Amino acid sequence: MGRRSIARPITVSGVGLHLGRPCALTFEPAPVGQGLRFRRTDLSGAPMIPAHVSVAVAAERRTQLGEGDQALHTVEHVLAAVAGLGIDDLTLAVDAAEPPIMDGSAEPFRAALLEAGVVDHGGEVDVVRLREPVRVVDGESSYVAMPAEGLELDVRIDFPHPLIGTQAGRWRVTPESFRTELSAARTFGLLSWVEELRGKGLIQGASTANTIALDATGVVETTLRWPDEFVRHKALDVVGDLALAGGRVAAHITATKPSHRGTVTLVRAMLAQAAGHSNRELPVDIEQIMRILPHRYPFLLVDRIVEMQEKTRIVGIKNVTINEPFFQGHFPGHPIMPGVLIVEAMAQVGGVLLMGTVDAPETKVVYFMSLDNVKFRRPVKPGDQLRIEVDIVQLRSTMCRIKGVAKVDDVVVCEADMAAVVRDR
Repeated sequence: MGRRSIARPITVSGVGLHLGRPCALTFEPAPVGQGLRFRRTDLSGAPMIPAHVSVAVAAERRTQLGEGDQALHTVEHVLAAVAGLGIDDLTLAVDAAEPPIMDGSAEPFRAALLEAGVVDHGGEVDVVRLREPVRVVDGESSYVAMPAEGLELDVRIDFPHPLIGTQAGRWRVTPESFRTELSAARTFGLLSWVEELRGKGLIQGASTANTIALDATGVVETTLRWPDEFVRHKALDVVGDLALAGGRVAAHITATKPSHRGTVTLVRAMLAQAAGHSNRELPVDIEQIMRILPHRYPFLLVDRIVEMQEKTRIVGIKNVTINEPFFQGHFPGHPIMPGVLIVEAMAQVGGVLLMGTVDAPETKVVYFMSLDNVKFRRPVKPGDQLRIEVDIVQLRSTMCRIKGVAKVDDVVVCEADMAAVVRDR
């Protein structure tokens, strides 16, 4: 079977789930090899945004592509429909920053694509295949991906509500099984969440017409399509987020409490391994970090590594507590983490990545040579968890340039460009 697109354009319309703005989404045929791309027709020049993990940005309760004015929000349901039908080349033109939520599932998108006509149009299908298992932990979400011939999902959720509790399911995802088992499963949420989430600018377009709303005892103004519709929707989300791999995924994935950020992290790890890069088993805990870095208390400022792609990218965690020694003298009575230590934490996370690029790392040490474009966006306080993302921009022998970003609750608190060199101890 060759690559797939659609025979003719087709448009669906509605409001976005989180931004609450009207949006017309037009599916358009695309040339062989283009892949999946969004086009923002509401912006000058109608910029194209690839549906790819390389532009994915961590965001609360949704999958986001890009940042700033060109950002696209909540793309997971429409991408699930595209991936569920095995479509490889498609342009998704939108006239707003968020596709319509429709009924909260992928089924209206899937039906529209079928109406447009799914067609084979030649070319070699891109398939993401694994050589060995990939394991990822991101917060409460954990994943194990194993080599397989097609996409198989084992999904388990544990939700503190009497109607949900623990639910689990297993699916071999094909266009037919996606239609009958997953496509119509709707997004869901508790009524008790509404005030908090709307205060954050989210779920502005949510209603009982597009979301399974739950009060303390059951669903409100709707009927479940399956008793386990909740875990089916989580599996649908996984299918949509896996579409960011840039090809059809062939793997058996066991996902426990999956999240959008967790699945995006898994996709990055899978692509790194499929490209031939080795990945250390994740997460890397504090004992392993202490075998890599020379730092010790009170100057070891990274607690865990949750994502790592060799010679490319790393994500580390620093839990900030009131017991940090620097709080004794830095703004007593108004504890704020010193900005220079946030930068140091980014440097240490980057050091873990750099030590993975050299032979005999136990005999080496990383020295940082320069800092540029340092920006502090907001204070970091006790109780915050720093998520530190470091990407290698340039790597030449023992020298490199990296870009570091530190976030709290998906909000950037600090960023900096750094240069470093690896030397003998």
